Amino acid sequence: MNVREDRLDTLQRWMLDALIAPGSVDAGAVASNLLPGPKLSAAACLAIYQRSYILRLRKCLEEQFPASCHALGAKLFADFADEYLRACPSDSYTLYELGRRFPQWLEDNRPDGDEPPEKRESWIDFMIDLAAYERELYRLFDASGHEGKSWPDASADDDALVLQPCLALAEYRYPVAWYYHEVRAGRSPKFPAAVPSYAVILRRDFLTHTYPVTRLHYRFLSLVNENGDVNGSLETIAAEAGKRVDEVRQSWRNEVRQPWLAAGFFVEKTGI
Repeated sequence: MNVREDRLDTLQRWMLDALIAPGSVDAGAVASNLLPGPKLSAAACLAIYQRSYILRLRKCLEEQFPASCHALGAKLFADFADEYLRACPSDSYTLYELGRRFPQWLEDNRPDGDEPPEKRESWIDFMIDLAAYERELYRLFDASGHEGKSWPDASADDDALVLQPCLALAEYRYPVAWYYHEVRAGRSPKFPAAVPSYAVILRRDFLTHTYPVTRLHYRFLSLVNENGDVNGSLETIAAEAGKRVDEVRQSWRNEVRQPWLAAGFFVEKTGI
């Protein structure tokens, strides 16, 4: 890196710090790095960008986490967002990735993080799970999918089935998918009680869907995701549940298989 490149890199880093942490900017540094406008000082010009930059990114986070914003309230969510943006400034050319680290940041910075699990605040657990769900929805909306290709029907062989590429299996401590959709429907749900919830989140034909599943179904789909083997996963489920393999296979064929094929859980290996 030559002197000019080094100077540009330093200036760019200073500008980023000035935008995300306005209170830390030294007045002398502003005057030495920026020119004044025709009617405004250098500091006043910078202040315009400081306000608009944070507002734009905060608005972007509100759009990516609408249910989290509803749950916290606009003012508290804005405080969380500003703290997050200072700790995790945008590191991508696209704002699509802005909220990528938000759920983990909430976990890492929870005020009761030093307490044992049984003494931690339940509402924080809920907020972390809710943010994780919203992030997964947002990620899948633009992930690589199966659009434009054929989907398996009832005639497909079980040995050929694998989970489709634009699908996520999710486990939460709270029914956050229910809460999210209540908010999106314009209602004002109360914080739900802690109840383990399991979900399949997927995109089919450019539409994102969430399907609640049982713990046993979640376990089965997790096995299929790990080994790509429906029949082997059914055998494992039978052994773990203490049931006969033929009983589990019958449940799969008569109750579960067709609805899941229709929903887009699976694709055929030869079609990937």
